[in-house]
Amino acid sequence: MTNNYDNIQKQIRFLAVYSIVLTIFLTIVLILLFRMEKKSENLIVEELTAKRINIVEPNGQPRLVLSNVQKSPANLNHGKPFGIRGGNRGGLIFYDDEASECGGLVFSGRKDSNGKYFASGHFSFDQYNQNQVLYLQYLDDNGDRRTGLYVDDWHNSPPYPQFRRTYKEAEKLPNGPERDAKLKQLLEPVNGDPAFANRVFIGKDANKSALINLADGKGKTRIQLIVDSNGDAKINFMDETGKVVYSLPNEENH
Repeated sequence: MTNNYDNIQKQIRFLAVYSIVLTIFLTIVLILLFRMEKKSENLIVEELTAKRINIVEPNGQPRLVLSNVQKSPANLNHGKPFGIRGGNRGGLIFYDDEASECGGLVFSGRKDSNGKYFASGHFSFDQYNQNQVLYLQYLDDNGDRRTGLYVDDWHNSPPYPQFRRTYKEAEKLPNGPERDAKLKQLLEPVNGDPAFANRVFIGKDANKSALINLADGKGKTRIQLIVDSNGDAKINFMDETGKVVYSLPNEENH
């Protein structure tokens, strides 16, 4: 009986010591984890390899996504996908306070099986709830290249996702008056003014001419400053049909 009592006492003492040691161990682990968590707020690494990095707000809402092509996100408007599906564009995508895509930096470049290449770079900012209105763009289709700064006008309504969806549906119609009428209605919705128009272009065209094009609200170039590939400079004034009505230097003086 005494031996059993002694054994029980030993077991109790062992469990007490074990509990104390375990408590101390867990306390140390929790302290270390807490310190690691605090340090991770300012983590410094020499090199990071990733397929995608998401920068989010405290509520998890996206603010910036950096990704390769495969992991690239779909277009988002108020947090809902539309338009371009994911997995099509490598680079940076920007989001506004409402989880809507509002611009980005994307780029590509590759040769096909015939040895011809296509390369591009695009850095853009979008109008609220619409498409891009300010962008730097480089397009190179096997040597046929155009590079420059663009400033566009976009209408205020309907929102771009709705406009794009309706436009794509109209494009699927058979060629004919109905299709043409619907596309025209979309592109010229208010008093003949287009849904969007390029107003400013500063850059270089496929003919290697340096250009500044200033356009009216319908996207028609009205003033053009040009230095061509031969170094000849000219300023052209145009009417709404694109016809040059006056030039400097005036050819009559040469």
